[in-house]
Amino acid sequence: MKPNYLISIVGPTAIGKTALSIKLAKAFDTEILSADSRQFYKEMSIGTAAPTIKELAAAPHHFIHHKSIEDAYSVGDFEKDALVKTEALFKKHKYLILVGGSGLYIKSLIEGLDNFPKVDPKIRIELNEQFAKLGLEPLQKKLKDLDPVYYEKMDIDNPHRVIRALEICLGTGNSFSSFLDHPKSQRPFKTISIGLTAPREEIYERINGRVDVMMDEGLLEEAEGLYPKRNLNALNTVGYKELFAFLEGNLSKKEALEEIKKNTRRFAKRQLTWFRKDQNIDWFDFKTPAHEIINFINTKIS
Repeated sequence: MKPNYLISIVGPTAIGKTALSIKLAKAFDTEILSADSRQFYKEMSIGTAAPTIKELAAAPHHFIHHKSIEDAYSVGDFEKDALVKTEALFKKHKYLILVGGSGLYIKSLIEGLDNFPKVDPKIRIELNEQFAKLGLEPLQKKLKDLDPVYYEKMDIDNPHRVIRALEICLGTGNSFSSFLDHPKSQRPFKTISIGLTAPREEIYERINGRVDVMMDEGLLEEAEGLYPKRNLNALNTVGYKELFAFLEGNLSKKEALEEIKKNTRRFAKRQLTWFRKDQNIDWFDFKTPAHEIINFINTKIS
């Protein structure tokens, strides 16, 4: 019997992953799973570039706006939910499309996560309080002392990752990196990974243009509505935190807009660094016609 296939579409933000995923879903008569961790939250739409109503209607989507910013939802939760969903969908389809720019979430479904022991939840609460009061830098320094190996290879500007790593270090007395890269369970499907890319300057130009469009579509108004809940972890993300700083009077509107663009460009750079490490990804220029990518996928299907 032929295996089931998960077709994964990855790449930096604003590269065109959503548009390609819809074309592939139509070509393979199947459904789309999102692995964009910011698009999970129903209150965050404009600032996360979530699929439009028209795009959502073009193909069945899963894991879009299925959670509230009030909900605690980890990559481990996503892995469990996505495995259940893929098992159900593979009963109807031989192929499924996975799309997103959140590398760890994509990895969780394709490969599985490393197993970590449970630790006292009070540790995370205390770390979150330290972050709120003192910012990220003291936590970064603490992690560098406790786990210099992980510090050197992680996204050190991501507070969620820093806090998670510290939580394990403090709760177990061992380094976070000591729990990584252990053998994982096999998945009941094969994966074909497609990466979209472009010259760096073109990626940055697309990002700048997208941010301008977001502002025209009402990103500031969306941020104003979320401002009272600005301390929630889900809102500590590019596009919102800069506008919160504007609303607090710490930045001008122009400065906030430039910060969003700068931080989104940095985010795209980190995405590419993550995905470039994966030797299983086949890369295509973002202007490649969809039919060429579809033909390539068909050559990979056994």
